[in-house]
Amino acid sequence: MSLPARVRAATRLAARHGFPHSSVPAHGRLLRVLAGGVPPGGVIGETGTGYGVGLAWLAAGAAPGVRLVSVERDPDRARAAAALFDGAAMVHIGDWTELRDHGPFDLLVLDGGGHGKTEAAGFAEPADWLRIGGSVVVDDFTPSTDWPPRHGGEVDHARLRWLDHPRLRATQLRVAPGLAVVVGTRVS
Repeated sequence: MSLPARVRAATRLAARHGFPHSSVPAHGRLLRVLAGGVPPGGVIGETGTGYGVGLAWLAAGAAPGVRLVSVERDPDRARAAAALFDGAAMVHIGDWTELRDHGPFDLLVLDGGGHGKTEAAGFAEPADWLRIGGSVVVDDFTPSTDWPPRHGGEVDHARLRWLDHPRLRATQLRVAPGLAVVVGTRVS
């Protein structure tokens, strides 16, 4: 499969550092499509930069004039990703909550070990992070056909919170046989 040049470079960088937590191509292609829907002058935010694979997919789809901002808590990973983007995207070192200062977002990708995804780890409240009409992508779910959604035989409260959030119209998308994401759009 042909990958965008910066995605290939970020993937190689992550592999060199033994970092296995990068966006898989199926998820990356979705990110590229969603980034393409952000108008010039819009803002895309991402938590958990890692070595920049997900950010590279977002950059591959973003129109000229869209601002890309990502935050990574590990300083070495953040510096390596920032060097890869050389100003085409801003990569900040810090906690996921610091990304909020760069919004509101037209597209927000919550990645990086659950930060911003659950009440236990901290929940990115859509009204505080997204413009009306802005979208959020929450990854790292396994597909579920049950209602309420289940994981490991138990109700998946994190996923349910996103799918049932009163300010979002959200759905689960299967992007690979064992991988699903929740995509929601802020409506109020």
